[in-house]
Amino acid sequence: MNWTLFFQMLIIGVATGSLIALIALGYTLVYGIVELINFAHGEVFMMGAFLSATVIGLTGVTSESPYAQIVGVLLLAIVASMIFCAAINSFIDRVAYRRLRNAPRLAPLIAAIGFSFILQNLAIYWKGPNPILAPKILPTEFSTYNVFKRWGIFGDYFDDKFIRLMAKDLMVVGITVPLLFGMSWFVYRTRIGKAMRATAQDREAAALMGIDINRTIMVAFLLGGALAGAAGTIALVYNNSARFSMGFQYGLFAFTAAVLGGIGNLAGAVTGGILIGLIWAISDGWMPTVVPGWGAQWTNIVIFSILVLVLVFRPSGLFGATTTEKV
Repeated sequence: MNWTLFFQMLIIGVATGSLIALIALGYTLVYGIVELINFAHGEVFMMGAFLSATVIGLTGVTSESPYAQIVGVLLLAIVASMIFCAAINSFIDRVAYRRLRNAPRLAPLIAAIGFSFILQNLAIYWKGPNPILAPKILPTEFSTYNVFKRWGIFGDYFDDKFIRLMAKDLMVVGITVPLLFGMSWFVYRTRIGKAMRATAQDREAAALMGIDINRTIMVAFLLGGALAGAAGTIALVYNNSARFSMGFQYGLFAFTAAVLGGIGNLAGAVTGGILIGLIWAISDGWMPTVVPGWGAQWTNIVIFSILVLVLVFRPSGLFGATTTEKV
């Protein structure tokens, strides 16, 4: 049994799960306030990846460029993508969802699916139906052996075949964790965050207390879109590619993560994202070496089987029953 590969897949799983958690937070923010499943959220994430590919391509920066330039371009792409996707999400809310606040729940759901197809076709018109390749701006790998040898510890116990930390894995965690903590701080420590939580608990009572409901909901869409934009940049740099259909798989896994953790709950969305990332990586990368005939085609079966089992025994999700405040 290849335990080195297993721990390598754990590293990849944490990185992938962090990315899924960023997208899942957008789902859970919106659902916690308006109880709307924004199925266009995955496509907003995809549009962020497309914009980042354009920004990085225009700069001409590669992995051979100075580190200062790489970091600067990466931050520029993230900020541009966050602003772009926040504007898209806010536009969708302003044009469709706000007008359907008091409509039957099926109406905004259909509108969300409609915007999902609209964004997909706009992406095809923008970049074409084929996958687009992004310039590689990060070093290819970062070996634990070299680190420990440089530090002068454990040098005799690690060789080049041991677990490798990729620069892109560190990039995902290094960007995602501050964003997750920043979102948590905003929701639980700021005035508008308190308004969001009040609106999620009782919209009518919040309006009677003087809270601008439409403004609060708009902020939720802005934040969700910004997180999707950051996730789009991370996914592009991590995979070095993007395509118009990428929002479907990532969006589906992110929505599953939000439901698994308890939709409407920030900690639940993060936990669900990490769990799905770990399952995805282990099922795709490690299980084929253990179980003959196992392949990536079993990953979705495993993920959604676990989701069904969790919902059967805990219908509100892993954190739904133990958390009194949503969003």
